[in-house]
Amino acid sequence: MSKPAAAAKQKTAKPVVIPYETTLLVRDCCLCLHVQRAARALARRFDEAMRPLDLTNGQFSLMMSLNRPKPPSIGSVAQLLAMDRTTLTAALKPLERRGLIKVYSDPDDRRSRLMALTPEGLALLAQAFPIWEKTHAEVEALLPNADARRLRGDLYMLS
Repeated sequence: MSKPAAAAKQKTAKPVVIPYETTLLVRDCCLCLHVQRAARALARRFDEAMRPLDLTNGQFSLMMSLNRPKPPSIGSVAQLLAMDRTTLTAALKPLERRGLIKVYSDPDDRRSRLMALTPEGLALLAQAFPIWEKTHAEVEALLPNADARRLRGDLYMLS
């Protein structure tokens, strides 16, 4: 049967009903849903904390990932942050416009691009770190019965 014929037949078929209990099961058990909810809540908390510096939590993480002895490549940072290269390149633009980072061609391989914090970027990162540290401690305190180290390990295993 061709795809259009199958689609036409499907339109006349009895509608599928998924029991509400299934919705409740997914709501209560879905690891993906719970991790997404927690990630959004954490992102909001860290965004609010970084707001006085005009940084988002994602920008802080990106800038911190550039704080290395040698400038990293876009590919290595994309892998670390679990981002595709296109998304990372877009995320770099506002930081580059603010003069916080520089992106340049690798002198050893002109096809590869490297990234580095500027002196202004390093200064802002130095201001942001105590904010991150305080906020992180507050978040860990919200998990009185959880082992944060184990949670990080478990989440790492999923990535």
